[in-house]
Amino acid sequence: MSTVLRAAFAWAVAIAAAALVCGAVAGAAAGWAAAALGLSCLLGYYVWHLARLARWLRDSSSAVPEAVGSWDVVLGTLHRHERERTRREAALAEALGRFRRAAQALPEGVVILGAKNHIEWCNDKAAALLHLDARADVGRPIENLVRMPAFVEYLAAREHPEELLLPAKSGGTLALKLIPYDEAQQLLLCRDVTQSERVETMRRDFVANVSHELRTPLTVLVGFLETVRELKLDPQRVRDYVGMMREQAARMQRIIEDLLALSVLESAPPPPEERVGVQALLMRLRVDAEALSGGRHVIEAQATPRVDLIGSEQELISALGNLVSNAVRYTPEGGRIRLVWRDNADGNAGASFTVEDTGPGIAAEHIPRLTERFYRVDRGRSRESGGTGLGLAIVKHALARHQAALEIDSKPGAGSRFTARFPENRVVPAERGVGPSVTMK
Repeated sequence: MSTVLRAAFAWAVAIAAAALVCGAVAGAAAGWAAAALGLSCLLGYYVWHLARLARWLRDSSSAVPEAVGSWDVVLGTLHRHERERTRREAALAEALGRFRRAAQALPEGVVILGAKNHIEWCNDKAAALLHLDARADVGRPIENLVRMPAFVEYLAAREHPEELLLPAKSGGTLALKLIPYDEAQQLLLCRDVTQSERVETMRRDFVANVSHELRTPLTVLVGFLETVRELKLDPQRVRDYVGMMREQAARMQRIIEDLLALSVLESAPPPPEERVGVQALLMRLRVDAEALSGGRHVIEAQATPRVDLIGSEQELISALGNLVSNAVRYTPEGGRIRLVWRDNADGNAGASFTVEDTGPGIAAEHIPRLTERFYRVDRGRSRESGGTGLGLAIVKHALARHQAALEIDSKPGAGSRFTARFPENRVVPAERGVGPSVTMK
């Protein structure tokens, strides 16, 4: 027999005993009256606690009511169950919170889809990529929000072995993948693959360009070798062919050397923090420009450098030297080339090096792509000048390693201006004071 029943039975026995005593002392009527009064009080006690229990059941947000006597056992048990339920709900809420925080931290967008592809939940990344409202769109079919025929067909398919690529509303490309994990639920994973697609495109273009650039000189070499081997040629003709083969081999060697230089720039640790004398650097660039020109151009150098640079001397020579050599290669004979160094360029705390030429200029649509590998405005003219198509890519990477930027200003028929801008943290006062102001023609 439970505690409550035993308590109720004890109260009934006590009331009956009291009634018998009253009946024996004061007569039967008094006994019956005492019994009725006792039972009424007992009934009222139970009714009152039942009413309190009913009120709590209607509003379980309040605390379980307190009680004494037999009801203390009932309500105390409920109170313990309530505490346990509260503890379990708190643990469940904490687990759910951890799950949501983990899902929010994922680099991919996550959408939980229920029956008929209704949205049950999504993280902020998915909301941003798919233009969803994480709260207002809950319960809505996702195909009504992502209105693309390819996506609707993908949802309707029974199997989803591969990712679906879709154009993003804000530009770029999204990759989506459906993963069933319950009878009526699926995970929709989405990620922005714009950058990886761009890198893959660049990789394919790079392989194609390298193959194309090396195929031409290899074809020439193979042709000359077969000619020399198969035909009886006079010594002078053999020397001529060998000379042309040497030119093609040198061209391939330049391409490979530039590719290796790019590979080193991309994978090497940060450049050393060494002082590079700007005065000596400019003198070397001027001498190289005159040697490459061979007197075919008017070359001017104007600079009063009061600063030196911090970084890798070899990388800076490679970057700035490519700007100078490009100007010499693409400027017609008799043209003018100016090498200009400015401290505190345009009022900034850094410095700049500019190469100006009077060459044919470059159309605006080509300028954003000039630093791409093997990109050429005029492929035939570039090959005639001996360029590999990698010079400006080397310039871009070498300058980026020194937190510097390349600016290009050019118009067809008006020449070009290439400027390397160095930030303040890469410029220090020159050790030997102000160098002489130089203007050379």
